[in-house]
Amino acid sequence: MLPWTRAPRTPRARRTLAALFLTLTALVAAPTATADAAATQAAAPSRGWNDYSCKPSSAHPRPVVLVHGTFGNSVDNWLVLAPYLVSRGYCVFSLDYGQLPGVPFFNGLGPIDKSAGQLDVFVDKVLGATGAPKADLVGHSQGGMMPNYYLKFLGGAGKVNALVGIAPDNHGTTLLGLTRLLPYFPGVEDLLTTNTPGLADQVAGSAFITKLNAGADTVPGVRYTVIATRYDEVVTPYRTQYLDGPNVRNVLLQDLCPVDLSEHVAIGTIDRIAFHEVANALDPARATPTTCASAVS
Repeated sequence: MLPWTRAPRTPRARRTLAALFLTLTALVAAPTATADAAATQAAAPSRGWNDYSCKPSSAHPRPVVLVHGTFGNSVDNWLVLAPYLVSRGYCVFSLDYGQLPGVPFFNGLGPIDKSAGQLDVFVDKVLGATGAPKADLVGHSQGGMMPNYYLKFLGGAGKVNALVGIAPDNHGTTLLGLTRLLPYFPGVEDLLTTNTPGLADQVAGSAFITKLNAGADTVPGVRYTVIATRYDEVVTPYRTQYLDGPNVRNVLLQDLCPVDLSEHVAIGTIDRIAFHEVANALDPARATPTTCASAVS
């Protein structure tokens, strides 16, 4: 069989490829969001976060800004982690970024440099409301990588104490090697770039990823934590998530709990073992060991 007619060999690869092309089809044909849909999104419960009257305590002196992943939004990505942090005494905020015209609910699809500008504005808003000099950022997937652009190129390093990335595609992704198939599907790469630039920017070797990783992975003055899972089927190879620098902690979830089977979505949305490690990264002075038992803590 020719390369462009050979089906991906594994069921997981086939599912990922199918999801990619179904997503592209849906985005190209997406209707304009209705007023009712927008109102539903605005009225979605936030369970105690995005409270602009919240003032950070002496125990947790910095607000936490949650940065959703590709196709995520400020509510759905954080239905577990945001209340988890609020219950521990943090002022927690989340933003929507990377919206495309006519595509409701599914964000993180616009050009990532523009999304970093939206993060810049949002952090300023949070710092102004809370009176804190710096924030901590916690992001999932693209939301763990995009803030690096903010830190490196938009002056964010002076406003951020720590960046915690959960399954971040810091060096781009091959989607289990599926991005290497793009040249064999004429027009698909242009479709990605034109209709979903936020996806195209995340492909390993893209102009955006090349610029982001030119020079050092990190900037001085910011603490970095990367939490990865070996079962990640979206950001691959998973080790490319790791950062290199003097103030970096790279964590593999299965080193903390070998029986944790979370993949890319679960680690950022429901995995309380990963969330315990997030809490440790936000407050290293009070960190406690993260184990399988952390799932019920």
